[in-house]
Amino acid sequence: MRDWKTNLQWGIMDTYILRKFIGSVFFSIALLMTIIIVFDISEKIQSFMDNEIPLGIIVVKYYFNFIPYFVNLFFPLFTFISVIWFTSKLSGWNEIISFFNGGISFYRFLVPYIVGALLLCILSMFMSNFVIPKTNAGMYNFKEVYMHKNHSITTSNIHFKNSKYAYVYAQRWRKQTMDGDMFTYEIIGPERLEYKMRSESIQYNESTKKWTLYNYVIRDFSGEKEVLRMGAQMDTTFNFLPEDFNADETAAETMSYSDLKKFIAKEQSKGSSLVKIYQIEWQKRLANPVSIVVMTLLGLCVAARRTRRGVGVHIFIGLLFVFMFIFLQQVSTVFAISESLSPAMAIWLPNLIYLFICACMLYAMPK
Repeated sequence: MRDWKTNLQWGIMDTYILRKFIGSVFFSIALLMTIIIVFDISEKIQSFMDNEIPLGIIVVKYYFNFIPYFVNLFFPLFTFISVIWFTSKLSGWNEIISFFNGGISFYRFLVPYIVGALLLCILSMFMSNFVIPKTNAGMYNFKEVYMHKNHSITTSNIHFKNSKYAYVYAQRWRKQTMDGDMFTYEIIGPERLEYKMRSESIQYNESTKKWTLYNYVIRDFSGEKEVLRMGAQMDTTFNFLPEDFNADETAAETMSYSDLKKFIAKEQSKGSSLVKIYQIEWQKRLANPVSIVVMTLLGLCVAARRTRRGVGVHIFIGLLFVFMFIFLQQVSTVFAISESLSPAMAIWLPNLIYLFICACMLYAMPK
């Protein structure tokens, strides 16, 4: 029992590996984010100049919000590259063999890696659910205010369920001017269509809290005979607001985990066509941080084997695994959107597959 407890005690080796691990991750983050920012500046500099945006606003309101998003997005990749790099160095310098000669088992050697991966996983999870939604909101607000001065932001083909029997549709909706084109409001009863309102355009008046319909046609089927009404303009009220038209694929990216869960339930009750997109985003908030642990194990399995060809072979093999992982993520997401898989299964499937691969590789590793 004493030997078992002694073997689990944190030692100099653990601190050394953990420091190398965390240091390599943040070094690779700093290096790759510098490259990403340079490319982003080169792409957007003309747009910044055309809109006459001050440098201070670009730095504070755009790049301070831009950097956390991409750091968290590429956290698993940063972690994988770092593990490959410094573990290959340890293997090349025979340090891993020295640890084993000192009586440390291979599985005990994994402990500082697991601890480091869990710390990064918790950090990424915190960023995904609390920090990134706020920075995304700031980044989107910057684009709305400074990058779209001369035109309204338009969304297309908005469908939602307003109540148990009422359905709303707009072919186009402009967020800034709060108006839309080809508006339809339908009440479909248990047996038949009971009411249908169509208009060429619709405008929300914020001061009166009313909607104005232009060139409208109303067909009422609730009675024994159809009642038809037409007109050039009509002011009316509905129990929905402009915000109901504003929902798009990026809406979920600005919400915390709990807010997103409530938002999904609300959108499901409305019959929104974007529910799958929101559910995928919700699942990613947990699956992506967990993939840091998976990438850590995978990188260790690839890099711990010593080779005469050096670090380059490890990086090449590792990148093949990463590209396959990213490809699997994209394919499973497509299956989720097409409803071939549930969002939860689609998002977690790559992690489960690679976790199985890691388990097989760890079992086959020379101990």
